[in-house]
Amino acid sequence: MRRFAGTGVQLLVVDQAVAQYGVPMAEFPTGPDDLDLMARVRAGDAEAFTALVERHQHRVVGTIARMLGSPDEAEDLAQMVFIRVWKSAPRWEPSAKFTTWLLTITRNLVFNEVRRRGRARTVPLEEPDDFAPREFADSGAASPSDALATAELRDAIDAAIQSLAEQPRMALILRRYEEMPYEEIAAVLGVTVPAVKSMLFRARTELRSRLAAWIEESP
Repeated sequence: MRRFAGTGVQLLVVDQAVAQYGVPMAEFPTGPDDLDLMARVRAGDAEAFTALVERHQHRVVGTIARMLGSPDEAEDLAQMVFIRVWKSAPRWEPSAKFTTWLLTITRNLVFNEVRRRGRARTVPLEEPDDFAPREFADSGAASPSDALATAELRDAIDAAIQSLAEQPRMALILRRYEEMPYEEIAAVLGVTVPAVKSMLFRARTELRSRLAAWIEESP
């Protein structure tokens, strides 16, 4: 567990599988709504802050993990997100859903990290000849087990998502994995709903193109 400096609040360590693939919304803790908790956080209530962290950390860590392609590094950036929430709480006003505000903070920090990295660490869909392929099965080899085939497909999808530009990548992650409505995605990204729909259409088209070879070689 990691402690937020100056708050006495700890961030639970999220299992890598959960960080990478998320958890069902039904598993989020219930209790006071986010706006009530945030009002208490604004007044300096550390217990309310703990409740918000426990309720939303899986969503934040999962989104960051998919954006960066690294569950390991997502934890540190998620901690920065919640520190920003704590520090910004005195100035917070309930002008939007808490999750929209939270994911806007997440967007800002993760976009900064993506830009800092550039494309140097992006995992290519097709690797050089002197490396063993990760995403594509050898068509001459024996058929893999269902579990291996599923893992390979997941790796191929993850790599293809990593190839997208940062805005369409986040739009796709929020829509596909968090099942967010277009309106909230637009608010998080600071664009219009038609822009989100256009972004998603282009992203899905690009993913289909990048995954075509894998799909053709799949049994």
